[in-house]
Amino acid sequence: MIFESFLDGLLPAQSQKLSEVFNWIENNYPELEPVVKWNQPMYQHHGTFIIGFSVAQKHMAIAPEKEALVQFKDQIAQAGYSQTAMLFRVKWAEEINYSLLAEMIDYNIEDKKDCQTFWRR
Repeated sequence: MIFESFLDGLLPAQSQKLSEVFNWIENNYPELEPVVKWNQPMYQHHGTFIIGFSVAQKHMAIAPEKEALVQFKDQIAQAGYSQTAMLFRVKWAEEINYSLLAEMIDYNIEDKKDCQTFWRR
């Protein structure tokens, strides 16, 4: 797995939770390419960013880009996650809302289907 060295540097519970998320993404979105950029695991599609992840002591951060966060602001709040302009946080003890994650990934794949750059402009 491309993210193995990233996961090896985490606490076991963090590594396990992120592994579950990565496996879910790779099983449900085989067309996405896992990459590490800026020392962060992320997924891209035809060279454009779809979603990225980072780790903090109390949570994982999920970054689907600002546009998707604006589109899903209410659903993020309803799921009980906190949010900034560029990411939302899932505490390590919280369940992953895979339905919401799928909606965000689907949104980015569709919205960026003609995007020729890594980030939206």
